[in-house]
Amino acid sequence: MPEFKDVQFMSAQEKVLVLKAWETFLKNGCQKEHFTERLYHHLIQHCSFIAHYNRGGFYDTYFDRGDDTAHFLSQFDNRNGIPKSIEYGMIYWYTDTDYNDINSEMCRVASKYIPNLLNVAKDKQRHDDVAIASRLLSKHGLRPTPRRTEGGDNIAQSYSPTRDH
Repeated sequence: MPEFKDVQFMSAQEKVLVLKAWETFLKNGCQKEHFTERLYHHLIQHCSFIAHYNRGGFYDTYFDRGDDTAHFLSQFDNRNGIPKSIEYGMIYWYTDTDYNDINSEMCRVASKYIPNLLNVAKDKQRHDDVAIASRLLSKHGLRPTPRRTEGGDNIAQSYSPTRDH
């Protein structure tokens, strides 16, 4: 465990607990039951996220849709340098001397999970997008007529009526 320093609004022990909550949240696939009040408060108070009204609203904003989850995770993905705040576009959340220890450690921990979590988010978004498209086609009495690509995937090439018009 890294050495954390006490600062005015967060003790070293609290930083340790936040980091443990963060890793548990990521390790368990960003499930709602692992999004603790402690983690939520750190994100809104020291990581440049707005509150989104409450913990549930924050969770819904970033974890209901795969694209939003990928966007959230990008703030902790330091493979391309110091990550910017996704809500404010700056790096102060990371470079702040009081919270650099915990926030840089959150990025280090996230690096173990981000590749898999991004794949899961992409798959979730694709599934949700296809479900929406299917409902819209059905609403208008259409259905996709599948065509196989050279790679063997089914894609919708054209649309045909689902009933006689």
